[in-house]
Amino acid sequence: MTDQDREFVDFFADEYWPLRRLGFLLTGNWHDADELAQEAIARTFAAWRRLRRRDLAAAYARKVLVNRHRSLLRRALVEARHAVVHRVERYEPDLSGDDQLLWQALQQLPARQCTALVLRFYLDLPEAEVARLLSVPPGTVKSWVHRGLARLRQRLGPEYRSEPLLDTEASP
Repeated sequence: MTDQDREFVDFFADEYWPLRRLGFLLTGNWHDADELAQEAIARTFAAWRRLRRRDLAAAYARKVLVNRHRSLLRRALVEARHAVVHRVERYEPDLSGDDQLLWQALQQLPARQCTALVLRFYLDLPEAEVARLLSVPPGTVKSWVHRGLARLRQRLGPEYRSEPLLDTEASP
């Protein structure tokens, strides 16, 4: 096993589960999350020699995952226009109380707002990085985050104002 192979094995061990979790937060489905994470890892492996740095590889893998998710969303919209309606059961995580309410509220947001919020607050990425991952200007990310937080506040009510995600004062 070469040094590059060892580096990739270490990269895989460290990054697969966070990628899978990101996929779940975007899709709400562990099967889809696995598919997205596996594709992100496979494409990162194909570009491994070109990436050269581990931090670049991690950012590349996240971008692949987010772009693939967006592609699947577009495809689903096209299929929905031309397909017979099928009842699909969404995965509901085993959460309790406030976590369950927040989960349900996130799932009701438009995909772009949900994605921006997950990348910004769950992964704690700066707005510039979120913009780069989503291939949009930073102002668009700010708008999506602002609107997403406003919708969450509206749905969740005043008792969530103390939550860091929804606290306007805590948001940069």
